[in-house]
Amino acid sequence: MKSTVTPILGAVAHLWALFFVGIAALSVMIALIAAGASLLVVLGIGLIPLAIAVLALAGIARMEESRVAGLFGFDIPPHPYARSTRTDWLRIPHTLWLQAKDARNWIGALHFTIMFVLASVAIGLLGTILSAITVLIGSARFADRDFWILFFGPLHGSTAIITAIITIVVSIGLLLALGLAHREISRSMLVPSREAQLRAQADVATQRRQEAINAAGIERSRIERDLHDGVQPRLVSVGMTLGMAKNKLATDPEAAAALIDEAHLSTKAAITELRQLARGIHPAVLDDRGLDAALSALAARSHVPVVLDVQLGTRCSKPVEAALYFAIAETLTNAAKHSQAHQVRVTVRERDGGRIWARVEDDGTGGAVRTPGGGIDGIAGRIASVGGTFSLTSPMGGPTTVEVSVPCAS
Repeated sequence: MKSTVTPILGAVAHLWALFFVGIAALSVMIALIAAGASLLVVLGIGLIPLAIAVLALAGIARMEESRVAGLFGFDIPPHPYARSTRTDWLRIPHTLWLQAKDARNWIGALHFTIMFVLASVAIGLLGTILSAITVLIGSARFADRDFWILFFGPLHGSTAIITAIITIVVSIGLLLALGLAHREISRSMLVPSREAQLRAQADVATQRRQEAINAAGIERSRIERDLHDGVQPRLVSVGMTLGMAKNKLATDPEAAAALIDEAHLSTKAAITELRQLARGIHPAVLDDRGLDAALSALAARSHVPVVLDVQLGTRCSKPVEAALYFAIAETLTNAAKHSQAHQVRVTVRERDGGRIWARVEDDGTGGAVRTPGGGIDGIAGRIASVGGTFSLTSPMGGPTTVEVSVPCAS
């Protein structure tokens, strides 16, 4: 009984507080929308208050989800902010558009509005109870006076006392009913059904699988390109050099020996390239000693000086560690090839909620763009395949910053 009554009483208290919060929030929202609509024709200035209104809408929705989950213990799925994957000047408008078309934002805002209506009634009932209590106290001290309780009056003597008691009891009952209504409305609006949860999980699994397939295709193309441009020509050269040495064995042994030495050096170089290629895919040290040691080895081999700052207390699942290593390794490769950077800073941290966050920032020229099938797209796909998020910021002139966040267990 206590576990049922306590949240209902808490819901009533929330409604009282929400009345004052709602007045402020709805006033600001109405002012922003009115200002945006009136200024929209003035060189697009009205887009600024409308953009702020969209962000406020998203904030209100998440506030309601968090409040309801904490109040009633409902299992409400996380509601991450949708972020644009674009890297050009349209990134911010596209992000705002994604927020504006997020159905959960609108549902949360509608829930807030409905709760404000209930809160207004709850405040009225609170005022009624206080008025009735005043009548009870006044009737005891001033028995010869008449009293009013809302529409009831004038009341005198015992009639005033009985009416006040009935008013208090009925008002308390109505307040409890409002608390129950709060709980059931919140359950129906903010808590997804079992079918919806399963459907959402299936959609996420399908998206992750597709991202993994796309990332694998991009990685396969990269390996093919590296083999074609690096190891393959070197091995062809080794074969040709050995053929020339074979032809000279009988007539010029010294020249043949020199050619064999050249082929030997080329073979060692090819083996080195193959080892580097294998390290880029999945180094053995990652499995043996973890992400921290693997990143230290990666930084030591980097052509650009790397400032490494890794603080990890626990190890994550192998797919997550592999995805993080790949993302950081590929970003360092891009910095060395394209950014003209003098230094790269790599930061890795554990975050609340069992997530690992990493940022790679260089001091290069910037201008990196995510293109379908490109290296950056491969990084984003690999991170998305383990349920992570990816963001790229690379204005012209630099710096280029890549941030990823992944769940430690995936």
